[in-house]
Amino acid sequence: MRIGKQDNAVTSICTSDATSITVRGLDLCDEVIGKLDFTSYFWLLVTGTMPSGPQKVLADAVLCAIAEHGLVPSVVATRMTYAAAPEAFHGAVAAGLLGCGSVVLGSAEVAGRFYAEVVTRAEAEGISPTEAATAAIKELRAEKKAIPGFGHPQHSGGDPRAHRLLAIAKEQGVEGKHIAMLHTISDVLPEAIGRSLPINVNGAIPAVMLDAGFPLGALKGISLLARTASLIAHLQEETERPIGFIMSGAAAERIGFEASE
Repeated sequence: MRIGKQDNAVTSICTSDATSITVRGLDLCDEVIGKLDFTSYFWLLVTGTMPSGPQKVLADAVLCAIAEHGLVPSVVATRMTYAAAPEAFHGAVAAGLLGCGSVVLGSAEVAGRFYAEVVTRAEAEGISPTEAATAAIKELRAEKKAIPGFGHPQHSGGDPRAHRLLAIAKEQGVEGKHIAMLHTISDVLPEAIGRSLPINVNGAIPAVMLDAGFPLGALKGISLLARTASLIAHLQEETERPIGFIMSGAAAERIGFEASE
């Protein structure tokens, strides 16, 4: 049984023969290994083009910004999985990445799609960014949905990572319609919902990366790549100073039992 289109059986990423490996038009051994940094290689793999100077700076900054933030759910899942199955290092990493969703870690993708839709709406309907943002926010609130990329349980006074990424984008001359829309949404929030909310890192990441030319469809990949590095670090620490079972025990102590009726 055939599912989906069957008429485009090609790839433009990599090919190889008996003596060489070619990735995005470059010889892996002669032109990439030892000559190209990993962030540039990541950009090349995803987009098919080498990053400009500003694009590389922003990609580097974003990957550093989202890689680590303490014992967040993805890290807890990874360390507890490794404690239970130390033979499955890869499984422990996967356990953490599987939690990359719309609330934690993967929310940059949700925010990016929202900003892109509001930008498109303003252009398509011939209305101002402020009008488009206000209408979109009210629609979210009517459905009792959060505003993507805003608010943080710890950094209520403002996410320092977001501030830094937006500052770097300005320094690099990469401030386009998505960053502008991010600020517009921030400006209209007090009137639209009755209070202001700080821009969080998952609001800054998509705005910065989309204006830098990174594809919308690959936004979640940024968080996955960055957090993988962090999860490996936590697993290495777990082998030396294990806390997986300590976290499990703390959860058992903290969560009470309530009999079902």
